[in-house]
Amino acid sequence: MKRLAGIIKQAMKAVTAYKVRSFFCLISVALGISSIAIIVAATEGAYKRAFDMVGRFGPDSLLVVGGSEESRAIGRQRKTIKLAYVEAVRQAFPTAYVVVPMTFVGDTVVSYKNKKHQTRVIGSTADYSRAWTWPVIQGSDLVEEDIKGLRNVGLIGQELSRELFGEMDPVGKYILVRRIPVQVVGVLAERGITGAGHKLDNRIVLPITTVMRKLVNETQYITAFRVRFLDQANLKAHEKELRLFLRQEMGAPDDEPDPFRIISPTAIIKFLVALSGSLIAFIGIAGIICLIVAGFVLANLFLLSVKERTKEIGIRRAIGARRRDILVQFLGESVIVTTLGGMVGFVLAIFGSRLLTYIAEFPMHFSWKAFAMGMGLSWIVGITAGMQPASRAAQTEPIEAIRE
Repeated sequence: MKRLAGIIKQAMKAVTAYKVRSFFCLISVALGISSIAIIVAATEGAYKRAFDMVGRFGPDSLLVVGGSEESRAIGRQRKTIKLAYVEAVRQAFPTAYVVVPMTFVGDTVVSYKNKKHQTRVIGSTADYSRAWTWPVIQGSDLVEEDIKGLRNVGLIGQELSRELFGEMDPVGKYILVRRIPVQVVGVLAERGITGAGHKLDNRIVLPITTVMRKLVNETQYITAFRVRFLDQANLKAHEKELRLFLRQEMGAPDDEPDPFRIISPTAIIKFLVALSGSLIAFIGIAGIICLIVAGFVLANLFLLSVKERTKEIGIRRAIGARRRDILVQFLGESVIVTTLGGMVGFVLAIFGSRLLTYIAEFPMHFSWKAFAMGMGLSWIVGITAGMQPASRAAQTEPIEAIRE
């Protein structure tokens, strides 16, 4: 044990003695490790964001949006869902404990006194906050009388509250929504952003009847509706049944695509995984290339070092150092350098991930896995790249080395 400690001490002295060699080896390893660490953090972040979104969306929920995939692809929104279909679904699916219609009005300017803000208007029912598990933290929720009476009342998101009212309590105050005075009766809890980067807290929720009659002049068609089921385990079966039921209600021919889209928790996970896949692949290729280059740099610099230190190796061998001691020392030097490179690479990965999050709002999550994988790879590079130079140093004959 004492002998091993002495060898490691000697290896550390050699690392500090050859500063330029150690610096270039460290940097080359650090770049590769930082890329790998970012990949792991991005993968974990994407999955964490996906499961957070599923939890927020509701693992027992389905969202039905009007318009086919084809109409969406060409940027057109077709009106295909009638308000009557929502009631039909409520009657046909006894395990659906919440069925909530919604209609959306985008890019609407709302104002309070001299302050204006562009927001999204949502028309819905008294079950909106329950449907999205989105509590009202100030004031009160919408009630059934608001829907039946076409009242000008609404719930606002946190961002809209900050933009219009600052630190003031918005409950009870009136804002103008397209010149219609609307009383704020409640404020929704903070919700953050979606996977696509849309701000969920920038919205106002009004009674669906108010929006349909007073804002969009519509009596039949809505944008979407949301369904939550008691038996969550059968959600896939319910999705198939709901698809068939709506096709029948809408009279869609068998040879035509669905005139609507059903969004499920599974679809959200697939979307985010696909979104992160291209970035992860790009960074992954870059990281692997950096590690391969780092290995070549490390091997060549250590081979050069062995040649330069031939006399030193010969003297050490002459005074009793065994081949194994020389092998362990050079491998130790290699592993020390790559370990330091791994640590520096992990620090670079943290700063790089913050930059990536700031620029692209990409979800990143660092855990022990990213650190463990980075350090493990750095050790593999150190042992693999350092093995040949270490073996060559160990094979050096003392007499030949001293003579040289």
